[in-house]
Amino acid sequence: MNMFRALSVVVVFLFAASNTWAADRPIEDFFGRYIGKTTVQAKGELVPRDLGVEIRPQDNGFTVEWETVITRTDGSTKGTSYKILFQPTNRAPIYSSAMRVNVFGKLTPLDPLSGDPFVWGRITGDTLTVFALLITDEGSYEMQVYNRTLTDSGMDLVFSRVRDGEKLKEIRGILTRIED
Repeated sequence: MNMFRALSVVVVFLFAASNTWAADRPIEDFFGRYIGKTTVQAKGELVPRDLGVEIRPQDNGFTVEWETVITRTDGSTKGTSYKILFQPTNRAPIYSSAMRVNVFGKLTPLDPLSGDPFVWGRITGDTLTVFALLITDEGSYEMQVYNRTLTDSGMDLVFSRVRDGEKLKEIRGILTRIED
């Protein structure tokens, strides 16, 4: 019987420890500025991309601002950037985007039925994920997912784009933290 109790104590301890080790990071751990590069296969060519992301506190939430600059083989560049405010919800660790002001003056997510992306975020373990759901003009869906996982030197980025269950793109990058 003592052996059973000892085994029970070990199992309870391991279960509690595994829950502690798997705890979600607080958003403050992600605050900072990160830069990096990656190369993507596009139309039979390797195309370099410069990546940058900045995560900062704002109001009672935080902003995620990111930029991608693509350098084409002819030397021209194309850049895209986004900045989204996220606010906590009653369902931690889920964050609501606050991208427009409604008629009552409250910041709310965009409306996917109007052709805008519906964006939200979550933290699981060391990863901050931003989801963007788009409803196409044909009524199908496209999902863009940005997984940003903290590392000792910065963060790993995995971006994927899926339309109607078919993976269209995946981009991986390593970003270095350059400031807190």
